[in-house]
Amino acid sequence: MLLPWVRVGYKNDGLRRVVGQGYVYGGKQGNDRLPIRPVIEEFTAAHQGGGWFVDENGTPFRASLSGAGSKVRYGKDRNGVPLSERSFALWRAERDGWVRKLHRIGSPLASRLEGLSGHSFLRVVSVEAVDPATTYDIQVGSDEHAFVAEGYVVHNCMGKYHPHGDTAIYDAMVRLAQDFSLNAPLIDGHGNFGSPDDGPAAARYTEARMSREAMLLVGELGEDTVDVEPNYDGSLTQPTVLPAAFPNLLVNGASGIAVGMATNMIPHNLAEVVHAARWLINHPDATLDKLMEFVPGPDLPTGGLLLGLDEVRRAYETGRGVVRMRARVETGPLEGSRGRQAITVTELPYGVGAEKVIAAITNEVNKTKRLTGIADVKDLTDRENGTRLVVECKVGVNPQALLADLYRLTPLEQSFGVNNLVLVDGQPQTLGLKQLLEVFLAHRYEVVTRRSAYRKRKREERLHLVDGLLIALLDIDKVVKLIRASEDAQAAKDGLVQKFKLSEIQATYILDTPLRRLTKYDRLELEAEQEKLRGEIAELSKILDDPKVLRKLVSDELAAVVKQFGADRRTTLVDGDLKEVLAASVPAGPLEVADDPCQVILSATGLVARTAAESEEAAEARRRSGRVKHDAVRALVHSTARGRVLLVTSAGRAFKIDVLPLPVLPEQSGTVSLRGGMSAAELVPLEPGETVVGLAPLGPSAEGSPGLALGTRHGVVKVCAPEWPVRSDEFEVISLRDGDEVVGATWLTDGAETLAFVSSEASLLRFAVSVVRPQGIKGGGMAGINLPAGARVIFFGAIRTDDSRHGEPMVVTSTGATVKVTPFKAYPAKGRATGGVRAQRFLKGELDLAVAWIGARPVGATATGDPVELPPADPRRDGSGFAVMLGPTVIGHQIDRD
Repeated sequence: MLLPWVRVGYKNDGLRRVVGQGYVYGGKQGNDRLPIRPVIEEFTAAHQGGGWFVDENGTPFRASLSGAGSKVRYGKDRNGVPLSERSFALWRAERDGWVRKLHRIGSPLASRLEGLSGHSFLRVVSVEAVDPATTYDIQVGSDEHAFVAEGYVVHNCMGKYHPHGDTAIYDAMVRLAQDFSLNAPLIDGHGNFGSPDDGPAAARYTEARMSREAMLLVGELGEDTVDVEPNYDGSLTQPTVLPAAFPNLLVNGASGIAVGMATNMIPHNLAEVVHAARWLINHPDATLDKLMEFVPGPDLPTGGLLLGLDEVRRAYETGRGVVRMRARVETGPLEGSRGRQAITVTELPYGVGAEKVIAAITNEVNKTKRLTGIADVKDLTDRENGTRLVVECKVGVNPQALLADLYRLTPLEQSFGVNNLVLVDGQPQTLGLKQLLEVFLAHRYEVVTRRSAYRKRKREERLHLVDGLLIALLDIDKVVKLIRASEDAQAAKDGLVQKFKLSEIQATYILDTPLRRLTKYDRLELEAEQEKLRGEIAELSKILDDPKVLRKLVSDELAAVVKQFGADRRTTLVDGDLKEVLAASVPAGPLEVADDPCQVILSATGLVARTAAESEEAAEARRRSGRVKHDAVRALVHSTARGRVLLVTSAGRAFKIDVLPLPVLPEQSGTVSLRGGMSAAELVPLEPGETVVGLAPLGPSAEGSPGLALGTRHGVVKVCAPEWPVRSDEFEVISLRDGDEVVGATWLTDGAETLAFVSSEASLLRFAVSVVRPQGIKGGGMAGINLPAGARVIFFGAIRTDDSRHGEPMVVTSTGATVKVTPFKAYPAKGRATGGVRAQRFLKGELDLAVAWIGARPVGATATGDPVELPPADPRRDGSGFAVMLGPTVIGHQIDRD
């Protein structure tokens, strides 16, 4: 089964030796035995008694089942097994003549036993279903894709086309196989082809074949698509250029040097380049800006970031420019360490290896002393996880400030000098993006035109032969008679030309055609082939005669390439001027931050940030007055720069996070905005639909507090005592029932707060914290508010009524169409586990509340943080709301700085 697919000689020979091996039975060895019951049943059906049987013709004959020197036990054997349940060896059936006797009585078992002769088999005990598994083989079913040794390729190239050293040829071939060097590798390598840090194995240890992408570059060579020229010694010919079904120079880039000139082209995304080329086909006057909508910038095989698109545009316009590559990194807590941060590099700049980065860091730390704050550097790169270079920070080191130094002093940030110098009709030219695409398209037009002319010519030649065969078939008897009467082949050919008006080519082809091709069935095939050839010739003529059809064909072929080989972009582009981008990426603040007090803030839209510690130099800004984006605050806790806080989620989980890596808010007076904050989903691994609902301090800032007040969707209330696990950074703070979730979590300062619920049917319940007994983290809480069927809690919080500095707490409720703001003091306190009092009267068509909130200085916002104005306060406790054009999606309180 494998023989048709194996092209490598020694592997093919090995398989043939396996096929040729014979199996010799050696008595009762092994498990090659068959059940005897079917054989006995066949003999019993034909048995007449006394050892007489009847053959398939009805003729009686006498035969024994045992051969010379053997006995057949018709009863039980010495182990007590009946004859019908025993098994026999196939060699015995052959030796004792069972197969021959089965043939005489006409049993189908005879042929089945003969088919098993010479084979080894086992008894199947059971058949079990297993998961499907995919197996791979390095062979594929086409001659041009057989793996061959690298050494053979290198020396063949050197002897026929490139009279230079084998090392240069092998290095070029290795690069064509590296997926970290090319976006579309042109060599499918088998063996060690190196890494960004290490070289490949020797040529004698590797094998190679052309990749599918490479076949697109050379697949049309045999159709007279390009010109050829003699090789260096004139013994062979070689193409002057490849047909190239896609713009390989733009996709894979190029680097080379010659006398007085050099080129350095950066790789691009295949799909983006082809889309731009297809647009240019239909819009020849397209501007560079329009083409850059399809090709916004280079796409590097190693990913990473590309800074400053203004410089990219300059390179696309003039063919020269300098782009800045930067590694992709992640900052976060170091696993297994408390209070220490780590910088993890997941993608490196193009052409940079992890060992090169480590060597640069080691040099800067140990010799030049320009890098400080690094505890260790580990290279955890492997085949499964890809690039993973971990830089461990010392305790108290700001990872953002250290990262800026790493970009400045190590290869984590590199420049790529673009120089698009190419040969156009043998002349060196420096071309921009549009000019490169135009040259490629002109080349494809010529290739497709020459290919179509070649195919048309071949089909016309074949049609000429088919027409001659059909003419001969019409008078096949006369043709045969003429040929038989001719003295020789030349006379027969001359006779065919004169009598049937055939050309010499047609006459020669008829004489060379076997008689078996001159049947009625072959005539039908020839007529079908004739119609097919005429249709193909007509289509090829359209391509050659109509430029629109030619352009559409080129566009469709490019689209087919993208469909087969297109891939997503790997490199992230950072827009703007390069100098501005580099300046903006330098973080403010010193490398080491003292453990000074600061505040951690959670916005109603889910952003987290902190204020600057005293030892940090935060960015200064002018005073901000009035409403701004992301100014609705949900929670605020006090901590220190090197401390930790607790993030509480709607799933009842709590996460300990470090304060230092959080974004620092700029130092400015007026309204505080978390526009520069970090999404909570980037700090902790949240499940789909899970959100952060509250904060809690850790360490000395949490002393003297009764704990964390929690309220759930089903009306459960809990005060969780601050006895957090010491060795766990993730734990549950409440045991939730199925379908329940936490809607609010508020840190209690001294237990003097008032707990409040607001339900979807506009009921408000308030009661003192003291009526709720604190529980441990495993507790499930107790009844908080009594909810009617179909209702749910939409707000829970702990409110201080004695804080004159922040103002009087207000109750904000909204149905989406109406909004109501009422003083909190207007609602009386009731007992826990009761139904509360009505907070808003519904108008016609209003069914439930969409959002509610209680606290001082309330402000509303959309889900994206845009401000939403609230109506003035209404002293009526159960009045209806004010009609609004846009109701708030989230509500929080506003914080001002002096």
